[in-house]
Amino acid sequence: DVQLVESGGGSVPAGGSLKLSCEGSGFAFSVYFMAWFRQAPGKEREAVAGVDFDGTRAYTDSVKGRFTISRDVADKTLYLQMDRLNAEDTAMYYCAAVHPYFPVVPFATSDPAEYNYWGQGTQVTVS
Repeated sequence: DVQLVESGGGSVPAGGSLKLSCEGSGFAFSVYFMAWFRQAPGKEREAVAGVDFDGTRAYTDSVKGRFTISRDVADKTLYLQMDRLNAEDTAMYYCAAVHPYFPVVPFATSDPAEYNYWGQGTQVTVS
């Protein structure tokens, strides 16, 4: 069975840092485009950061320079290092995977419905 399991969420003060992890299993992690989405209460799910099989990265504008996405192919794990967090970053964060990935719109406007697999989410709260 395919699984994406997120961890690392929590509550931090503004200006703090968190590192999210997402362990994948049951699919060819190395060839999938992997991404982090987030969803705040009352808002639509939005793309945050993505990384392709070749290491190419993409970020939504609001997190550029603060968040860093990375992947460990050997461990089948996706990461999101989040620094200088602010209240607007408060949301449930989800790990997602899609293959093949042929973007026709900028990453920040990615349609969540196009992704094949999703994790259960991990909550990030910034106060």
